[in-house]
Amino acid sequence: MKDTSPVASALLQVDAPHRELLDQVLDKWSLQVLDVLCGTNLRFNELRRAVPAIGQKSLTACLRRLERNGMIERVVLQSRPVAVEYRIAPVGNTLNELVDALLRWTTENMPEVQRARERFDAVEG
Repeated sequence: MKDTSPVASALLQVDAPHRELLDQVLDKWSLQVLDVLCGTNLRFNELRRAVPAIGQKSLTACLRRLERNGMIERVVLQSRPVAVEYRIAPVGNTLNELVDALLRWTTENMPEVQRARERFDAVEG
């Protein structure tokens, strides 16, 4: 039976701040960037090579969003010329298993999703 106690309901609410955070963490590029950064620290151009489909402007916006939400850290390296490295932040690291599970789920279920899309399109088309 579903728990409807006030404590359980409060923990499972998805109000505007929750939706905004989920939108920003689960958007088109964030999952890929988080997945890459969970494995290693990278500079901007290394990240672009690791996620080749992302453009410079989109990557910049994604990194700023993730940094603002505390998922990643931007670290200025003391080198000549000065360089910046991105790394997963502690709260972002808590997403590691979840991101892996979501990516694994999409891989495992994509054939069934594709079949469902084809059935739907055949009826609607």
